[in-house]
Amino acid sequence: MSNPWQDYKAAWIAAGAVAVGLMLSVIIVPEDQQAVVVRTGKPVNVYNAYSEKADFGQTDAGVHFRIPLIEQVIRIDKRLLSVDMQQQQVLSTDQQRLNVDAYARYRIVDPVRMVESAGTAERVTQQLEPILSSAVRQELGRRTFQSLLTAERGDAMENIRKSLDHEAREYGAQIVDVRIKRADLPEGALAAAFTRMEAGRQEEAKTIAARGQRDAQIIRADADAQASKIYAAAFGKDASFYDFYRAMQSYSVSFAKDQGGKTILLSPDNAYLNHFREP
Repeated sequence: MSNPWQDYKAAWIAAGAVAVGLMLSVIIVPEDQQAVVVRTGKPVNVYNAYSEKADFGQTDAGVHFRIPLIEQVIRIDKRLLSVDMQQQQVLSTDQQRLNVDAYARYRIVDPVRMVESAGTAERVTQQLEPILSSAVRQELGRRTFQSLLTAERGDAMENIRKSLDHEAREYGAQIVDVRIKRADLPEGALAAAFTRMEAGRQEEAKTIAARGQRDAQIIRADADAQASKIYAAAFGKDASFYDFYRAMQSYSVSFAKDQGGKTILLSPDNAYLNHFREP
């Protein structure tokens, strides 16, 4: 009885080797990846490379081939990648120390350059992190703390993005966006800042109050001078009436009910009582 394995052993081995070779040579590239084929350390081919104008489904994704054991495949994500900056202190132009957290979003747009310069996307992220930290320190170091609370913050982010994108191009990457997650004063410094702001507002309030009192005194003095001038002009026309008017004012004060039973001893001939004797 014949044995198929023994009879076709060489054929079976050859078929198995061919099947293994085909399996090793087939590359399946999904839509969200780009594949770089490397031969002896140099990129020789790119499948499904990133293209800004390429529509979904109209790319180079699908089944591709390579030479097994000779060519290697490096897969690179086409989606946005993230690089996070470790929290660090930045000194602003108004001498405020800020705890800053930031991150950047990027994508690989030149996979060949990325492979030649960094090798993998993880290495690109590691290389971009210190560059992001340096760009953030330089940009925020030219601005005040209050400017980060206004629309100027957007300008700062755009400047950081441009600076980081210039460096990222060397790694085949494109910086899409940069954002600051937080830019806060250190613990204790915030309370001190509020105290300084409160003291400054109090000093400002005192200054305004002092100016108000000064202006009020000036206005009151001018009004008194005008009143005196008017009184002098009016009473100057009849001196006896002025004397009578001043005496009545003095009587109203001296003999007021709220004086609490005060006794005044004067001679009947005293000049102060002249108007009591007049008809």
